Amino acid sequence: METSTNPPELSVKKSDRIILIDALRGFALAGIVFTHMFEHYMASPIPVENAEMINPGLIDEILSGLCDFLLRGKFFALFSFLFGFSFFIQMDKGSQKGDYYGLTFLRRILILLGIGFLHSCLYRGDILLIYALLAIPLIPFHKASSRWVWAFILLIFLGVPRYLVFYFNGGAPLILDYILMPDSPAIAEYFKILQTGDPMTVFVANAWEGILFKFEFQWGVISRGYLTFAFFLLGLWAGRTGWFRDYIFQKPRFKRGWIIGLTLMIINSVAAGFIFDSVGDFNGFNSWVLMLGLTAWDLANLGMTLLYISLFVLAFATPKGERRLSVFVPYGKMALTNYLLQSALGSMVYYGWGLGFVGTLPTRYSFLLAIALIVFQMWLSALWLKYFRYGPIEWLWRSLTHFKRYPLRFNE
Repeated sequence: METSTNPPELSVKKSDRIILIDALRGFALAGIVFTHMFEHYMASPIPVENAEMINPGLIDEILSGLCDFLLRGKFFALFSFLFGFSFFIQMDKGSQKGDYYGLTFLRRILILLGIGFLHSCLYRGDILLIYALLAIPLIPFHKASSRWVWAFILLIFLGVPRYLVFYFNGGAPLILDYILMPDSPAIAEYFKILQTGDPMTVFVANAWEGILFKFEFQWGVISRGYLTFAFFLLGLWAGRTGWFRDYIFQKPRFKRGWIIGLTLMIINSVAAGFIFDSVGDFNGFNSWVLMLGLTAWDLANLGMTLLYISLFVLAFATPKGERRLSVFVPYGKMALTNYLLQSALGSMVYYGWGLGFVGTLPTRYSFLLAIALIVFQMWLSALWLKYFRYGPIEWLWRSLTHFKRYPLRFNE
């Protein structure tokens, strides 16, 4: 790790580093909006006939392809990385005060677990429930050596959990009794619920079947849950090693980062494409070759995530870049509130009890709606934070964690 040779008075302030992280978190949240909008807030494969309906023209197909290549699987990774980084910051602050923050963090996570469950009832693709479950085993890693942290990171990114799951079940569903494919009768049934069901019908479907669906996606051969934990650990390591400390003076680190990320992304994207093309007709993830393809795609996503982080930091380290990218700061400061609000507004647009556009709205319009939602939330976040210290859900989460009411308004 490089050390700064700049005079002490030129060192970046702690608050500046927090601003960078808030901006990165807002940037990640914006990418997640596009992904969810493009999938019509289904959080599952869209039935084949509807998938064709939402991509009727070349523009729609190009936007959908760009989303798959540039966004899907990358911004959840960035969000997860930042969760691990924030975990380190919270635990480290507690240690500096002479307190053990683990029990407080556990209480904080149990509250997040409740928020995540309620959110899952609205939107099956909720990630907060998974974050809360994975954050509990993250606590012991705060004291683990970096060697152990990296051992787990490498094992996960090299696909070991996926290979173990495939070895024992041969690609069959781990939890569900059906495969997560667009032509599955269960997918068609859920699509019908979103098309015609009232809010309570959707909530009931998501509260049990949706949780099982989520766990299948997270712990089966797709392995999203294992990867999320690896990004937690990567964020923990970044915090431990001062990865963002004095970032203005550490440009060589991030220049190497984007080169490594780009290389990793290109090599593994080509490998994944070659593997998937060689299989021919796709009937589910039922071969070791496809397991290798999935792992190559995960490594490509890792490379793209590193590329995004490095380029964002390099841009933010310039006066012009900081001015422009600071628009993401309020958005990131209210990330939890904005994440939940996205689902509320997105479900109103696509679900049958709202405007009912699920499976019918062309991708070009989902793209425009995503931009509109991001701009609206950025404006609303900036306006809110002029008068309040925290976002409303952030304030509630903080107050419940510490069993006391924190002042919300600046004049309190």
